[in-house]
Order: sequence, then C-alpha cells, then structure tokens
Amino acid sequence: MIHTAWPYLAVMLLAAGLFPALERRFHWRFFEVLPPIVLTYLLVTALAVTGLWQVNEEIRGAQTMLIEHLVPALLFLLMINCDLRAIYRLGPRVLAVFFATMVCLFVAFVGTFLVFRHWLPGNAWQPLAALSGSWIGGTANMVAVKQAIGMPDKLLAFSLLTDALCYSMWVVVLFGLGRVATQFNRWAGARSSGDMVVEETRSHGPTTPDNVLLWLGMALMAAAFSAWLADRLPTSDMVSSTTWAIMLATTLGLVAAHTPLARFAGASTISSAMLISVVAILASQSNFDGIGSAPLYIVCGICIIAIHAVLLAGAARVFHFDLYLCGISSLACIGGVAATPILAASYSRSLVPVGILLALLGYILGTGFGLLVASVMSSLAIAA
Repeated sequence: MIHTAWPYLAVMLLAAGLFPALERRFHWRFFEVLPPIVLTYLLVTALAVTGLWQVNEEIRGAQTMLIEHLVPALLFLLMINCDLRAIYRLGPRVLAVFFATMVCLFVAFVGTFLVFRHWLPGNAWQPLAALSGSWIGGTANMVAVKQAIGMPDKLLAFSLLTDALCYSMWVVVLFGLGRVATQFNRWAGARSSGDMVVEETRSHGPTTPDNVLLWLGMALMAAAFSAWLADRLPTSDMVSSTTWAIMLATTLGLVAAHTPLARFAGASTISSAMLISVVAILASQSNFDGIGSAPLYIVCGICIIAIHAVLLAGAARVFHFDLYLCGISSLACIGGVAATPILAASYSRSLVPVGILLALLGYILGTGFGLLVASVMSSLAIAA
C-alpha cells in the first residue's frame, strides 16, 4: 500500500499515460466507444477501491493542492490556440448557427432535467450540469464546472460515461446525415456551405523541451495569480473563489492567445497531458458508490441529444441553416476539436477550418455555459 505522495503521483502519471499510449500504438476501435480519458478514470477508481494507496493526510493534501493549481493552469493552456479574431472572421451566418446550437442545448438540458428531476433528488443534477460544460466545450470545461459547483468526485463518473457513450452514438448519426444534405437543405430553404472558403488556422512548430518548461511555468504562474486575485473578489452561493480563479485563468489564456506567446509550440500537447492527469487525480478520490444510477444519466443524455436535434432542425427551417453547418456546429459543441474537423472533412474539405474554430469557441464558452445551466438546475431543484 502507498503511504506517501510521490509514489502516489507516480501511479497517477503512469495511469494517465497508459491508455493514450495504447490508442496511439494500436488504434483499437474500442477507443472510439470508450476514449482513453474514460478508461483512465475507471482504472484509477478501481485502484482506489482496491486500496492501493492510503487516504492519509499527506496524500489528501497532495490531491487538493494538485487539483486547485492544475485546473486553472489547464484552462490557461487550452485558451492559447483560441484566436478570437479568426472566429470573428467566420461571419454572421456561421456564428448564428453555433449560437442557435447553444440555445438548443440549453433548452434540451433544462427540459430533460424538468422531466427527470423527481429521479434526480438532492444534488444529483450536478453531473448533468458538469456534462453541459463538456457539451459546449470539452472535458476540461466539465472538470472546471465540477470544481466550481463543488460536485463530489464520485459523481464525475456519471458525467464521463454519459459523455462518452452518447457522444459516440451522435457521431455515427452525424456522419450518416451527410447523405441527405440535399433533401435537408431543400426542406430548410438553405444553400449548401460546402463551397465556403475559410482561412486556415496558424500552424505551430515542433514541441521542444524549452517550450515545455516555459509553458508549464507560465501556466502555473497564471494559476497562482488567478487564485491570489480570486481570494480578493466578492463571492456568493453560486460564485466561489474557485469559480473566480477558473474564469480568471480562462481570461488570461485568451489574452495570451493574442500576443506573440501564441507562436510558441507546445501548449496543446501539454494541456492534453495535463487534462488526463487531472482526471486521474480526481478519480483517485472517488469510488463506485451509486454507480447503479449510471443508466439513468445515460437516458438523460440520449434525451438531451434528441431534444437538441429536433430544436436545431426547427431552427434550420426557420433561419435557413444548411445541414453541413448544423452538423459541424453540433459536433463542435458535443464532440470538441478532435472529432469536428473529421466530420467537416467528410462533408467538404473547405469546412475543416470552420470545425476547428467553432470547437475552439466552444472551449471558450463551455465553462460559463455549464455554470449557467448549473444555476438554473439548482434553482429548479430547490423549487421542486
């Protein structure tokens, strides 16, 4: 049994690197259903249940310190590639589709919660609120919302499993819909966006050791400054010092993205490694208590996507959005920056930059969207 922080940290890093390494080496189709980040969470949770490490004062202190500092640092790094000027240049039509998608998802989350709230008593709405952060941004936004609303670590498994399984099903649907684009566009009265020309995002060079050290130093400094400033800002029931720290770190990252710092490679690579490490540390504090409720959250996830799809189709009919932009915008929210360019390329290669930029916009807005959904759900839960 592990009793001290350093062996515990070594196990966390090994667990965080295992499944990404297997995916990169073997490309098993299994990872399309359960991505490495979900398998890492389940593996570390299983190790915690078996008692591989003792939850003593030293290890508990290490867990708390790592989460408090790594989450803001992670968000700072994620924002580095988010060029607001490039997103603005997409034009009103593309941005209108994206924001319509956000509104449809908001209504879908709130509507689904109203249907299932009698089966989600107490704070059981929190996994859905965390999921909403991921379904506009990504897993990092999910973790940020979880931290900001004080969601227990053991509930994170529900958000991750629902995200992985429902997202996988939705990706299959979106790829299949490309065949009916002509009929859909005729029904919606829209013209196809397949011939849209968008400026490619700037490319980055290789990640070098000095870049790794510089980015880690800047990210941790941004996290420390955000925490220092957050302690001096007013708080409320919904806005804690942790919430302020997360939002401040995000803002600092967006500012840095529009400076010469953005030309240095490595931020994306480091943030990917940091994200799965944070998830491993969170999993090490949890257990399988209440895992029997997972099917209920998966049903909620399916309902959310179904309502979102119907509402987005209705918005397409009213505002004459074409299928390609609707599909790319939906996956940019629910799927993130990894899958969206692939879907966009299957529709039209000229739309690949659109997919990338919309997914990055989701990263910017995901945490705020999740906190808004959390605020509404908490109010509805109290009213019930």
